[in-house]
Amino acid sequence: MAYLLQQLANAVPLAALYAALAFGYAVAFGVTKRADITYGAIFAFSGQILLLFTELAYVRFWLVLPAALAVGACAAIVYSLAAGLWIGRSIMLPLVSKSPNTVIVAALGIMIVLMETARLAADTRAIWLPPFLNGTVVFWTDGAFQVTLTYIQLIDTALMAAIVAVGTLILRRTAWGRIWRAVTDDPLAAELCGTSANRVFLVAYAAAALVATICGILATFYYGSMDFGAGLMFGLKVLLIAAVGGYSDPLRSAGGAAGLAVVETMWGAYGPFVWRDLVIFSLLVLILVMSRRERVVL
Repeated sequence: MAYLLQQLANAVPLAALYAALAFGYAVAFGVTKRADITYGAIFAFSGQILLLFTELAYVRFWLVLPAALAVGACAAIVYSLAAGLWIGRSIMLPLVSKSPNTVIVAALGIMIVLMETARLAADTRAIWLPPFLNGTVVFWTDGAFQVTLTYIQLIDTALMAAIVAVGTLILRRTAWGRIWRAVTDDPLAAELCGTSANRVFLVAYAAAALVATICGILATFYYGSMDFGAGLMFGLKVLLIAAVGGYSDPLRSAGGAAGLAVVETMWGAYGPFVWRDLVIFSLLVLILVMSRRERVVL
């Protein structure tokens, strides 16, 4: 029983990460209507920039760790948001009205540019953060076995849950949320009513890039590093996990992604670990195909 509770506790931070990523992706997908793996690339890029500037501040400028982390986080936000705005304005906006294949090819090229930029800047070195906020909070005790989470896990979970909550509030209770919904439903009709669909597109893409950036920073704080190939892995995974709850509603997309995180954690705890990614990706593809069939039937 205690082992099961620990695995459920371990699933909470991953569920929060997947939910926040899926929420941000659904916001961007609402205006692009295209599969876009650059979202995962921005997520990984922000973590890599965080590592680069944190090391620079900590090793070369002799800053204390909290100050170095602050410098790295600020640099990650600036660089990743600048990249997201440039991608949205100069690449995605002109291409979304073209063939879907052009977006896929462009997204792949952007992902390679971001990955290689970070790799070359780091001289192909794996940079690791020193452990911090790794004290544990005990939730339940069964003899010698304790169900725990670390402070960094709890902080990351709270911040990612806040992203989903605040984003949902904005989409459902503000004028901008209503305008976003109008553009996602029918951009031409929104234009005829006086709304700039292009401006909404850029704001939505920038908001999604901000979510990916914050999630990349928080994930790097927790895991301690960010692999150079994480952009492709997370780009594909986010694209598929967002489909679990459906792309039409960011909150539903976040909920489906959170549920998938629980399944992934349970498989890692009780099933063969070597088969985890194969099983999860196969499940995601199956869900995507089934949801597609349902939409066709309807």
